[in-house]
Amino acid sequence: MKAVIVIPTFNEKGNIEKLVEILENEVFPKIKKHELHILVVDDSSPDGTGEEVKKLSKKYGNVALLINEKKVGLGAAYVRGMKYAMEKFKPDILFEMDADLSHDPYKIPQFLSEIEEGSDYVVGSRYIKGGSIPSNWGIHRKVFSVLGNLVVKSILMRFWHHDWTSGYRAIKSKVFEDLEKELTAFRGYTFQVSFLHKAIAKGYKVSEIPFHFTDRTLGKSKIAPREYIFDLLKYVIKARVIELIHSPFLKYAITGFFG
Repeated sequence: MKAVIVIPTFNEKGNIEKLVEILENEVFPKIKKHELHILVVDDSSPDGTGEEVKKLSKKYGNVALLINEKKVGLGAAYVRGMKYAMEKFKPDILFEMDADLSHDPYKIPQFLSEIEEGSDYVVGSRYIKGGSIPSNWGIHRKVFSVLGNLVVKSILMRFWHHDWTSGYRAIKSKVFEDLEKELTAFRGYTFQVSFLHKAIAKGYKVSEIPFHFTDRTLGKSKIAPREYIFDLLKYVIKARVIELIHSPFLKYAITGFFG
């Protein structure tokens, strides 16, 4: 099968070089049954990230660059990148991966194995056995991460899935093709929750594998906490209300009430 690893970037010059070198020299050579490509989607980074990727694309023939003329954010970058990947590479599998080395690249073979075994959508989870968040995170960041997942699970009533906000994923291309038009409205990190929620709602087989989330050593996090929390709550509450309105139970209850 053919897989494309889609990596959004904004000011990740130092990190993207390290990540691509690890993938090309240490991860990809061990994967024999799949054809692997890297697509970097850069939001016109002023630090020269795009130029660095151009150098890497000359060194490695399977590295491609897509540049957004302005900063469009995570959700829009993923949608545009995946759409471009589908047109250019015709892949069977699409990966979501951060550029800052927080996602363990050595886990890629395990993602592929899950797809081979029948999963449509595989999420790297920090909150199942074998996964973790950085021990050096401050209490506020730990609470922010854990509480965010708890809120999503509680409102959407999907307690069996453990990590809704993880951005490390492998997805069959058919899932993206099916849901693409429904994802364009979601900006930032709400994209992750909405994509997973819609895949589950459509009945796709979703599985999780554990991974240890590593904090970045270069650059700054792009998460804006207030905007993130507001958008997340807005999405999950609206999604849950829509589910309740269309649920068979509510229809039966209304029919029974009015006789």
